[in-house]
Amino acid sequence: MKLILAIAVGGALGAVARYKAGYWLAQVLGHGFPWGTLAVNIIGSFLMGLLVEGAAVRWHLDGNLKALLMTGLLGGFTTFSTFSLDVVTLLQRDQILLAGVYLLGSVIVSILALFLGILLIRWGLS
Repeated sequence: MKLILAIAVGGALGAVARYKAGYWLAQVLGHGFPWGTLAVNIIGSFLMGLLVEGAAVRWHLDGNLKALLMTGLLGGFTTFSTFSLDVVTLLQRDQILLAGVYLLGSVIVSILALFLGILLIRWGLS
């Protein structure tokens, strides 16, 4: 139960942080480009790298704290950080082709799925 609560708290904090960052960047840089999304994806991926390596070689983080920070906070802030970690993990295992398929497949299929969702609503099928 502690683990689930840790993830939930981290997720709530991450989601609020994503909203605030996106709102602030839109105010500062304008609404013509998704600066907030770009920023949280890059920042979240950077923080995931710090946490993964730090937890592996420097810090002795309790499992609940790791879940709060990595799954909860960064998951709520951006799921792109986990996607980035998955790609890098495959590359570090020398699974270059699989990493490329995963990377391209995730991006392309996700965009196609989004379009499909839009079309289903437009066609009244959902």
